[in-house]
Amino acid sequence: MKVTKAELVISAAKAYQFPEGPFPEVALSGRSNVGKSSFINTVLNRKGLARTSQRPGKTQTLNFYNINDRLHFVDVPGYGYAKVSKKEREAWGRLMEQYFQEREQLKGVVQLIDVRHKPSEDDVLMYDWLKHHEVPVIVVATKADKISKGKWDKHKKVIRDELNLDPNDTIILFSSETGHGKEKAWKEMEKLLFS
Repeated sequence: MKVTKAELVISAAKAYQFPEGPFPEVALSGRSNVGKSSFINTVLNRKGLARTSQRPGKTQTLNFYNINDRLHFVDVPGYGYAKVSKKEREAWGRLMEQYFQEREQLKGVVQLIDVRHKPSEDDVLMYDWLKHHEVPVIVVATKADKISKGKWDKHKKVIRDELNLDPNDTIILFSSETGHGKEKAWKEMEKLLFS
């Protein structure tokens, strides 16, 4: 997809702030520090649209990005790492559940997993939760440039096995440094959004 417009519409901390309207949405989920902001900036060809942070767990809202007046990317808070109180975490948990279960515009989730490491318990829980609620998932294995090409298949297999990946779900190797996987990610997201 050629991106001619990409802008942050709203950072929503409450469900009533979610934008109205018919645009189909894809949510981006992953543990803090997995490279969500870099993924967003790379696939949208925008350098600083999504802020990358040195402090993982900084995204505490659902950030809705309008793309070409046709769709939304929704960056959801990273899991597993954020230094926040239990009470705050529970509040986010409720907001996320509400979003994932009730949002009619949501067409699927891109779950980002760091290819260098075995998926965490949180990664597995998130994947299982999405599958349980019948939310379509695309798994994107980030930071592919950090391991040699010869090891890519081995690392993909670890992710596939740990998540007990549904055979119909795709794993895409991705690097925000080299742009590897960008076209494939778009193709899969467009299938979710517009089919």
